[in-house]
Amino acid sequence: MANVDHHEAPGSARVLTLSTIGFTLMFAVWLMFGILGVEIQKEFNLTNPELFWITSLAVLNGSMWRLPAGMLADRIGGKKVMLYLLLSGAVASVAVSFANSYPMLLVLAFLVGFVGNSFSVGIAWNSAWFSHRRKGFALGVFGAGNVGASVTKFIGPAIIAGTAGATYFGFIPGGWRVVPIIYAVLLVATAVAMFFITPHKDRVPGSNQSVRDMLQPLKDIRVWRFSLYYVVVFGAYVAFSAYLPSYYVKSFGVPLQTAALLTATFIFPASLLRPLGGWISDRWGARRAMYATFFIMGAACAILMMPNGHIVLHNPDGTETALLHYGMNLWLFVFLVFIVGCAMGIGKAAVYKHIPTYFPDHVGSVGGLVGMLGGLGGFFLPLMFSYTQVATGMWSSAFAILLVFVLVSLGWMHWTILRMHQRESAHLNDLVEVPAPGAAPASSSTATTLEETRA
Repeated sequence: MANVDHHEAPGSARVLTLSTIGFTLMFAVWLMFGILGVEIQKEFNLTNPELFWITSLAVLNGSMWRLPAGMLADRIGGKKVMLYLLLSGAVASVAVSFANSYPMLLVLAFLVGFVGNSFSVGIAWNSAWFSHRRKGFALGVFGAGNVGASVTKFIGPAIIAGTAGATYFGFIPGGWRVVPIIYAVLLVATAVAMFFITPHKDRVPGSNQSVRDMLQPLKDIRVWRFSLYYVVVFGAYVAFSAYLPSYYVKSFGVPLQTAALLTATFIFPASLLRPLGGWISDRWGARRAMYATFFIMGAACAILMMPNGHIVLHNPDGTETALLHYGMNLWLFVFLVFIVGCAMGIGKAAVYKHIPTYFPDHVGSVGGLVGMLGGLGGFFLPLMFSYTQVATGMWSSAFAILLVFVLVSLGWMHWTILRMHQRESAHLNDLVEVPAPGAAPASSSTATTLEETRA
């Protein structure tokens, strides 16, 4: 797509608006079991591990197909794929409302989770409609649809309480079962609006590419490096969205409703600051945005990982002395987690600014792989958090795990940039190196360079 100085292609704003609305709804559907699971557990008398698998299967299926979904969007157009996801998600959501057994819930949770793959589709679709100058901001606006993770947290409890025991139109159940039906209606309405409002002639940048050509960039190590970044800023976001409510209840003793509201102070900045992250990446570069993201997250996690307690000295006479007591105040914890969320929001946009910059003709495949691995991070990180918490007895160990991922990502990025600078400016080495005493005279080319420098 050609760069546009002042105005994007006609229809780009409609594509961005409808794709963002659709993605927000599908993200809410993808993660709705986080709230519905409380009532589902009561009705079906499920254990905590059984409930975990309902939520996890939805997250898994919403991540594992992002690569082929992004490629398909490049190949046949993002509009067609988004419409399919909206309508298939509506059907699966309705089916969830009539589940009558645990195995049936597992199957339907897996099927309804498929809408989570809409992220890579929307990235490819919007990338095709926006110029490079505005691409970062546009992808940031679309990515802000992550805020859908909070939708069910806010509307779910009120709807469940207000409709419990009721039946509508003779066959629609109330309580938790009515929520998926409400989502299904909204998904269909969005699909209808998207079909009529967005341009009928879509942009398909990969229509002439073979599958082999589309997968070619995946051999590039940069793709896997960007994927690791996305595990840090998105996979960890999904993981902490599920982990923080229990953290607040168990570590600080707050009620579940309060814990949900405090978790929202993390979810909202991590979602709504994506447009700001896109603007920063457009203005100052995605690399600078990633440096800021990793430094801020690293500093906050270094504090959050410290456990409550004190150092105990065992004296020779058998007595013990407690020193340096440390305890994390609730509001300091909330503030630092909020800062981590802000950094994630900016970082998520910066990662996806890299992709059309380095791989302009393969946004679907590259963006799909990055999104897939980031989403799978949201599946595996909660497991790591839980097992480490059990092994250490410290809830704060989750932030130690995140800090390790941050430091590895930062180190890899900085090492890569240093190597790139060294490769691009290798000729400058002769200007800064001073021959050791007794060393052989500089070569003629080096001598010439030094003379030119002195002149």
